[in-house]
Amino acid sequence: MGPLDVIADADALRAAAERLAAGTGPVAVDAERANGFRYSARAYLVQLYRRGSGTVLVDPTAIDDLSVLQEAIGGEEWIIHAASQDLPCLREVGLEPTRLFDTELGARLAGFERVGLAAVTERLVGLRLRKEHGASDWSTRPIPHAWLEYAALDVEVLPDARDALAAELAEQGKQELAEQEFAYALERRPKPPPAEPWRRLSGIHTIRDRTQLAVARELWLARDELASSTDTAPGRLVPDRSLLAAATADLVAKGKLAARKDFSGRASRSELDRWWAAIERGRSSEEPPQLRVRSDEPPPPRFWKGRRPGADARLKAARTAVQQVADELSMPAENLLMPDTLRRVAWEPTEATPEGVAEVLRDREARPWQVAATAQRIAAAFVEADQAPPEAPDTDS
Repeated sequence: MGPLDVIADADALRAAAERLAAGTGPVAVDAERANGFRYSARAYLVQLYRRGSGTVLVDPTAIDDLSVLQEAIGGEEWIIHAASQDLPCLREVGLEPTRLFDTELGARLAGFERVGLAAVTERLVGLRLRKEHGASDWSTRPIPHAWLEYAALDVEVLPDARDALAAELAEQGKQELAEQEFAYALERRPKPPPAEPWRRLSGIHTIRDRTQLAVARELWLARDELASSTDTAPGRLVPDRSLLAAATADLVAKGKLAARKDFSGRASRSELDRWWAAIERGRSSEEPPQLRVRSDEPPPPRFWKGRRPGADARLKAARTAVQQVADELSMPAENLLMPDTLRRVAWEPTEATPEGVAEVLRDREARPWQVAATAQRIAAAFVEADQAPPEAPDTDS
């Protein structure tokens, strides 16, 4: 293990960048956040390792400009475990690869039953990692030495794990498809935030009154504003279940809210005026929100049989076909084809030919290897479903 000094100034970063540039092979990269503690999803520590360069630990909160680091390694292959989790916060501080090897995604494609970093490294490298600090508050300063040891080891094992996994993928004939998946993971960007993020409040679907829904909205917005201003995870201020309880309780006075045992959290009493003002705003809303919003998304499949029985039959047949292909390739069906993609292909009017299915799959960002592996089998499943006698619709759908 290399030195565990955390780089927190521009001169030290420049020296570390030169050291990384002089190394050989791909660069292992990881980032630690403070999920569950902070509002932001920013990186509070960035770890890097390259053969011949040693380990580099960077505090991105202490250095405004990491461009010297990006210039040193940006053109190299980066090894990241579960890149979809780390790429957003790395991009936020100006770090982004042009080539990627994702050991978590590669393990899925190789058919590993357990794809966490500890399980993957134990299988491929024979080293058992201890993961006791993964959920720690990485905004803590100074970062405890034991945490730094944990963080450094996470990247130091990645080059050997990458090489062993690449060999296994090649042996299974999956090198090309893995490269397509890694490229897609690098190009893919997060979905835009929903128009009404407050509808993500856990349990909100149980509300059947529009005024109560307006109160829930105002409470969520008030909490989100406080969480953002204090950089605190919203659930640490007041948990979702408490907001829901307050929204549906039909309280008559602020004191009644303070007396509720189910309205808890570190800010439930100290910010009581804030929560009561939100409740009053919700109750006085002239246009409370609709209980349900219209969506272009297909309904849950459990309702298909009654609403669109042909699509229901297609989906069931296509799921079976895709699972068979996944079993043949020894990988999870969701990595062969995203469940949402398959649902949309079945729900939308799709020509039951390999060409017709392939066109819709490509429109849904299926990669070339996925189209080649599934289009013909899905088309055949559609034909079989279309020719089968229709099932009687469910009376309770």
